[in-house]
Amino acid sequence: MRRPIIAGNWKMNNTASEGYDLVTALKPLVKDAKCDVVVCVPAIDIPSVKKALHGSKIRLGAQNVHFAEKGAYTGEISANMLKEYGVKYVIIGHSERRQYFGETDETVNKRTLAALAAGITPIVCIGETLEERESGKTEDVLGRQIEKDFVGIDDFSKIVIAYEPIWAIGTGRTATAEQANETIGFIRKRMKKVYAGKNVGRMRIQYGGSMNAKNAKELMAMPEIDGGLIGGASLKAPDFAAIVNFDK
Repeated sequence: MRRPIIAGNWKMNNTASEGYDLVTALKPLVKDAKCDVVVCVPAIDIPSVKKALHGSKIRLGAQNVHFAEKGAYTGEISANMLKEYGVKYVIIGHSERRQYFGETDETVNKRTLAALAAGITPIVCIGETLEERESGKTEDVLGRQIEKDFVGIDDFSKIVIAYEPIWAIGTGRTATAEQANETIGFIRKRMKKVYAGKNVGRMRIQYGGSMNAKNAKELMAMPEIDGGLIGGASLKAPDFAAIVNFDK
């Protein structure tokens, strides 16, 4: 059985003190969670959030990592820097990073390998635009990302994939539970074909398109969906806790 994983992506929200207060409020609400719980926070919040997480089972995550160990990469953060602060997960290749900051399949792959080398679990985002879905190119787009983003990985039980239909991120639109399940099923099937014999069956795949307290139970009931990458709903402790406790 694949253990569900719910990860909050705060994006560029919450100062260090606000992040501390949010996690402090969240901890008692998810203490009995039957899934892995992660908060992926802005880099500058990592020290204060780490302090707030002490004594809880919530894992600390980051939102980006560079592929080099060190060097002239102004503004970037290496995997070893994150590791030293106790970061356990890192989001890689989010559609906003691809759209606004020039991420490519090649750099996503390099960042993923760097995270794995440091013992950090990458949450690798893949997904299609509305135009690509409506023109019937979803499987072509996902197939390309699958073949390019994961080259060189030997054990897929050590990564998480977040399927994020770009058209459903922050728009209020959500893929139906059936649509999400079908597409994630395709991803899993293609991964098994391309990376046979590399523990693909143990790999967890989240849904990352506007999952919230109202639709979490329905989405999580789908057999292919192993969790959620949560944006706006992760910014309020009661809302995020309701998703984490989807089985109640």
